[in-house]
Amino acid sequence: MTQIENIYHDGESTPSREVHGSTTVLVRVLTLALLVLGINQAFNISAYFHVTILENQYLYAVLALSIPLVFLLFPGRKAGMGKGPGVLDWTLCVIAFLALGYFIANAYKIVLYGWEMSPPTMAVVMGTILWVVMLEAGRRAGGAVLAAIVLFFSSYPLFADKLPGPISAFASPFSYVAAYHAMSLESILGIPLKAFANLVFGFIVFGAALEHTGAGRFFINLAFALLGHVRGGPAKVAIMSSGLMGSLSGSVVSNVLTTGVMTIPAMKRIGMRPTTAGAIETCASTGGVLMPPVMGAAAFVMADFLSMPYATIALAAAIPALLYYFGLFVQIDARAARENLRGLNDEELPRLSTTLKEGWHHIFAIVVLTVMLLVMKQEQYAPFYATAVLLVVNQIVSKTDRWGKHQVYGFIDSLARLFATLAATLGAVGMIVGGLQQTGLAGTLVNDLLSIAGGSPYLLLIMGALTSLVLGTGMTATACYIFLAVMLAPALIQVGLNPLAVHMYIFYWGMLSFITPPVALGAFAAASVAQTSPMKTGFEAMKIGSVIYFIPFFFVFDPALILDGTWDNILLSTALAFFGVWMFASGIQGYLVGVGPMFTNGRLGWVLRLPMLIGAILIALPGEAIPGVNDWELLGIGLVVMAPTVIGAIFHNRRRAPEVRPA
Repeated sequence: MTQIENIYHDGESTPSREVHGSTTVLVRVLTLALLVLGINQAFNISAYFHVTILENQYLYAVLALSIPLVFLLFPGRKAGMGKGPGVLDWTLCVIAFLALGYFIANAYKIVLYGWEMSPPTMAVVMGTILWVVMLEAGRRAGGAVLAAIVLFFSSYPLFADKLPGPISAFASPFSYVAAYHAMSLESILGIPLKAFANLVFGFIVFGAALEHTGAGRFFINLAFALLGHVRGGPAKVAIMSSGLMGSLSGSVVSNVLTTGVMTIPAMKRIGMRPTTAGAIETCASTGGVLMPPVMGAAAFVMADFLSMPYATIALAAAIPALLYYFGLFVQIDARAARENLRGLNDEELPRLSTTLKEGWHHIFAIVVLTVMLLVMKQEQYAPFYATAVLLVVNQIVSKTDRWGKHQVYGFIDSLARLFATLAATLGAVGMIVGGLQQTGLAGTLVNDLLSIAGGSPYLLLIMGALTSLVLGTGMTATACYIFLAVMLAPALIQVGLNPLAVHMYIFYWGMLSFITPPVALGAFAAASVAQTSPMKTGFEAMKIGSVIYFIPFFFVFDPALILDGTWDNILLSTALAFFGVWMFASGIQGYLVGVGPMFTNGRLGWVLRLPMLIGAILIALPGEAIPGVNDWELLGIGLVVMAPTVIGAIFHNRRRAPEVRPA
């Protein structure tokens, strides 16, 4: 299984079995049928043959082709990893296909007669079967924790009236709950699955095609050719290559395992501690999911929640992502300067001209994708055209990655696992939204949260950050985002915060679980490559990536950082944020360009650098965050607070420097 097969799964590595013989043929047939179905939906090809597919019919068909793949590819228990599908797997596969076939056949009646509100008996039976099937598929694809959460919230309408106080709501009979989950457009067929079927689908195809044409190797070689020779070169290579790969893969763990196997050993070779090397790769890979043009699956779901073009989401994410990577780059450069870590020798590095000659078509395909996304606003078609361009050019110009029969089969097998994983996860997560919507709990909780916080946006934001962080340890980032987008986002918007900034804020905090112990999945993956302690790697990643804990507060208080405002306001806010991040990252590492080391001796050094960290945050913090203070005043206050540390470091370094005698 290639690393790209974890794409869009938010970093969780789903264990999948190898299939053989007739099972492989069936998996490939289902995958090709799903690919044709997705292309037809994007380009509406069936209209030329006077065939119309209803929206719910299309979504049922997507599930009918992808959910059986889950039972064929993902074992129900770890003990089944080395075996092919068993009797139970085949039984669930057939049941899922038949149940969804029933709903495909009756899609028109569901819409015409409103079966989700007045279901016939057979529809209730099939709805119950689909409910159970989706729970098991979600468990296999997303893990037991996700399945338990989905089970509770999907069943919640059955016993909502028996719960106390704020979480009490109107209950519904079993038949209505089963029908609602199976046939409404608010549950299994809701926003998460719609985002997958209508938007994410094409980007999965593009990402898989990119990886199977050697993009991972190209991006790593390009980063080594450009940055490998500078001080701390391999660490800067990790930032660049992981940013490029992560922005296209949408998976933290996949990113770590793809680029980290080359960058982590290179960092260790120039003298970097294994823990530090693993932490740098973790932070770089986590940021990739926040970097346009593709990002992770949650970004596409966000576009549906906000009824915005995906291009708007991608553009809004640009400045915060660049701030994060700038902070990482400054920290790496400062650490390399402080510890005198040199780059690699030229003979160890690939030549830039050779690298570009062999892989320029990857850049060309990404340019096509970006132009179609951000300029032409063709987000539904962009990944398909970019994929076609990539494959055609690859077959013409590439000598090492040209596709033959085996490469085509590998591409299809990758798509099978990708489609199965995401369809099962998002279909199951949709039932969380369905349970909350059917009872109306989401609406009442908004008022309860506002009451608890006293209408304070600060308290609500802190509550949201902590909740996102906790939920992110047990759920995929997409599932965490969807849950809080329903439960918390309306309360934050109601106190006057920008809707897009609020949703981006929740998304960021859900992603932070990848670098935050005790779970820190990204750090655990990097530690396995670096052969060091996972917990130590996680805490080091928190330190190196510390600026990311503040960036969401910057843009949620100042939407100019997500490109919502006048150009002069955007430029001022961006400049102050970059300056503040520069000072903060330098303060964390104890080295400032032009000044040199800044009190790097143990705990006393942290105490002496604390004013610099506080001043840096004040400079980057928008004036809107503190009533009665504007950006210029915060800049002045921040400079005054930082001044003692910077001036003290200058005099301290001069006193330590050896006297230079005149010749």
